[in-house]
Amino acid sequence: MGLMMRRRRPIARMAAGAAVGGAAYHAGRRRAEQDSYNEQAAAAYAASQGPPPQYTPPPPPPAAAPDETAELERIVRLHETGSLTDAEFTAAKAKILGL
Repeated sequence: MGLMMRRRRPIARMAAGAAVGGAAYHAGRRRAEQDSYNEQAAAAYAASQGPPPQYTPPPPPPAAAPDETAELERIVRLHETGSLTDAEFTAAKAKILGL
């Protein structure tokens, strides 16, 4: 009766161990492949990222030269006194300002 109580299944136990071992082996292999792929992707991304562009403020607009200001004031006075028509004033102003 003692033999009937001790039921051993060495082949089933070995098959279960092999299945677990095989699954663990393949999972580790997939993980190593994924790690390699992730490292390559991270290196490619890092290579594509350059330093951020430096901000350079735009140059200030050129200030009107004193002679341009004086000339504008002169044609304004001529226009106010009636010596220049609206069309002549507009043309002279555009010429002085370079428009």
